[in-house]
Amino acid sequence: MIELIKTMKIECYTGGFFQTNSYLLQGDGGNTLIDAPQGAAEWLRGKGVEINELLLTHLHHDHVIDAAAIQREHSSCRVRSHSAYDDDLTLASLLRHAVGGLADLESFESDELLEGQTTITSVGFEFALKHVPGHSPDSLCFYLAGENDINPGTPILFGGDVLFNGGIGRTDFPNGSTELLLDGIREKVLTLPGDTVVYPGHGPETTVADEASGNPFLTGNY
Repeated sequence: MIELIKTMKIECYTGGFFQTNSYLLQGDGGNTLIDAPQGAAEWLRGKGVEINELLLTHLHHDHVIDAAAIQREHSSCRVRSHSAYDDDLTLASLLRHAVGGLADLESFESDELLEGQTTITSVGFEFALKHVPGHSPDSLCFYLAGENDINPGTPILFGGDVLFNGGIGRTDFPNGSTELLLDGIREKVLTLPGDTVVYPGHGPETTVADEASGNPFLTGNY
């Protein structure tokens, strides 16, 4: 049995054309990075931090553009994602028409696919997995109910592009669905404790309670 670690330090890095958030989770058992936007690899080099695991909320290019570099530069790093690398899931070819070379992407290989799994343990922390498609078919949220030194005793959700502070993920990409996304948020996110801190893929953090009561996409006031 794995002994779960109860302390964690969380740092946010924001980078790339779309100002995408990445979260560095440091604990006694090692270091986990959630998502890999442009500049994340250089940021980690500057900090001198070795990454043991890279968890990907989904494969849209702005969340994985530095994944190959991180996998290459951190020899012990295991990459875990819902789905395997796929040109359709990354949207690189679609976005190249909008932002040109900024959408170029080096392919990488996931060490473990998480489709169908409900929990994982990453360097001593046990996450519940919430599959919430609609923004992207492979969107995963990573939920941590245990204590951490940022929010002692407070649950945490690393939500990717599912739920934002005052917004939700875009659904106008191929395979997007507003109905599917809203249903998933209501069934799998809003059912979490209201004090759950949501660390999104873009923008500032929020809580489940704040979004349930004030997010116009969830209250019907948009």
